[in-house]
Amino acid sequence: MPGIDRSIISHNLAVNEKCKPVVQKRRSFNPERSAAIKEEVSKLLAARSIREVKYPEWVANVVLVKKKNNQWRMCVDFTDLNKACPKDSFPLPRIDQLVNATAGHETLSFMDAYSGYNQIKMHKPDEEKTAFTTDQGLYYYTVMPFGLKNAGATYQRLVNKMFARQIGRNMEVYVDDMLTKSITADRHTDDLRETFDVLVKYGMKLNPAKCVFGVPSGRFLGYQVHQRGIEVNPKKIQALAKMVSPRTLKDVQKLTGCLASLSRFIAKSTDRCLPFFKALKKGKGIKWNEDCEKAF
Repeated sequence: MPGIDRSIISHNLAVNEKCKPVVQKRRSFNPERSAAIKEEVSKLLAARSIREVKYPEWVANVVLVKKKNNQWRMCVDFTDLNKACPKDSFPLPRIDQLVNATAGHETLSFMDAYSGYNQIKMHKPDEEKTAFTTDQGLYYYTVMPFGLKNAGATYQRLVNKMFARQIGRNMEVYVDDMLTKSITADRHTDDLRETFDVLVKYGMKLNPAKCVFGVPSGRFLGYQVHQRGIEVNPKKIQALAKMVSPRTLKDVQKLTGCLASLSRFIAKSTDRCLPFFKALKKGKGIKWNEDCEKAF
């Protein structure tokens, strides 16, 4: 996959030279996971997203995450490398502002880039720092992999540049979530043409399976948006309705996270959720008291 030209953008790690490189001890995997890793490495090699490397100073392990379809997603544990990189403070858009700016439009198109992060290349001198180990050998990324510190900031910097003339007018973008919006349906073809002209100019490829074009409503950044306004995502309501009274710290954190995403739809949400946040401040353990149960 060709991807975005390096003259436009590349991901620079800016590793602190005072930090000593770390070679992680290689982990072992069961046969099922080993087969999944081997398959993914083959795909990445075929796509020229990774290359073999000798004598790398930084070496990380791979991590497998189970997807909703029960297949494995291979990631790399860049914990040590990320610690050596400074934070990129490039600002991400405010989600509430993007969602508000999207509501009230008659026709919408939702787009997702094909392996979006991988369409941005690594800064050449930093490529070998992304080295990882598998049973098949040592490899490094030529493209920006998921899991690197500041990857989101690099992606946002790119899309801000790409859609500078459209953002706020007929386009909203949050990292790899792209949306073209039109006040009236008859303008949407022209708005989409402008968007696709930009995508072609920069060489960004879309994933057709995750794109929806010319619809009156859809999910954007966790919210259901349409011409009439904003609605809560039904899946979040279903998840909340199925919850039982929390018993662990993780349970309370899951509850507060869900409620935070629904706060704009809950009257006096701060007051009503206060018992839950108090429960989180009591240290490592939690005490689910009568006030918490009543609020729940």
